[in-house]
Parts: sequence; structure tokens; C-alpha cells
Amino acid sequence: MKRSQINKALNDAIRCFKSIHWVLPPEPRWDVTDCGLGNFDAVGLVLVNLSEQPEYCEKLMYSKRNQVTPMHAHRRKKEDIICRAGRLAIELWKDHPERTKKGEVFSLDRNGVKVDIRSGEPILLKAGERVTIAPGIYHAFWAETPEAVIGEISTANDDVNDNFFVDPAIGRFPVIEEDARPVVRLVWESQDHAPGNR
Repeated sequence: MKRSQINKALNDAIRCFKSIHWVLPPEPRWDVTDCGLGNFDAVGLVLVNLSEQPEYCEKLMYSKRNQVTPMHAHRRKKEDIICRAGRLAIELWKDHPERTKKGEVFSLDRNGVKVDIRSGEPILLKAGERVTIAPGIYHAFWAETPEAVIGEISTANDDVNDNFFVDPAIGRFPVIEEDARPVVRLVWESQDHAPGNR
């Protein structure tokens, strides 16, 4: 990704958060990714880490219409994905989509109530609604409105070792082309697993 793209994405997210009166913590820890695919408008996400603890974490995310966070699962992480503003579509699969029949039914919690979900058939969350995603459940999500603000509350987060994407070309952290001064440094830029880590 170009640094100018990252800066614009951050500014868009900040503007959106302010418009819904979401106050960020002091010195928020930002993340922006195009998943290493080079097409941020189609595949990507802006994230800000609100809390990072050994036992749990909380994130706030920003997505534009049809900007997909690609299909993935976690071995250990259990998470609530919450639509904070706008409308959010989530496609869920009981197991890896290549090993699961489309339409296969499984159960998960939606708004705290156990419901049946059909693998591969997206569900739509309105602002305030949530789903609880257990380890091993594959999921992708995208904004159905011009913008969506998404919350995540989960067990401890490990982006390096606990993200399993269906598309093998995906890398969690983008390589950055420095064509502008950074608005902020991203959360992973000073870490060993930084640019290009797959």
C-alpha cells in the first residue's frame, strides 16, 4: 500500500468515528491493511486497538461499502463482531469453505441467543447487533452501507499466528510504499513481524 492511501484511510476513519461521537483513547494504536493484495478499496480494513491485554482485547474497525475483510478463521480466538454504525454483512462457514457444503447448518450466538446459520449465506447486522464467532468458524465481512463501524471484543489477539485465510495469497500486513509522511505509525511497524509478513 502507498503511505498516502494509509493516511487517507486513517483520516476517513477518524472523520467517521467523530460523526458518530465515538471518542478514541489517547494515542490510539492504528492498523490499516489491504491484506497484501494491493486493492484496498475492495479488500481491506482500518482498525484501532482499544484494549490489548493477555486475556482479551477490543478493537474498533472502519470499512467502506463492499470493502471485504476476507474469509478467515482463528484456532484460538473467540470474538464478538458488533455492528456499531451502518449495516454489516457477515458470511459464516461451519468449517473451511472447501470442506463444507454451502447451506450446511450450524449454531452460534446472535445478540446473545443461539440461532441456526447456513454456511455461506450472509447474515446482515444492524447497528447494535452482534454475533459470537467461536474458533474454527470461517468468516468474512463487509459494509452494506456507505460506511460501517465495527466492534470486536475477543480473547487475546495474535495476528501473526492465529489468522488462517482461505486465500493463500493474503498477507496480514501490507508492504508500504513511502510516498508521503505518515499520519501515524501503524501498530506493527516497529515489530519484528512487520511489512510483508505472511
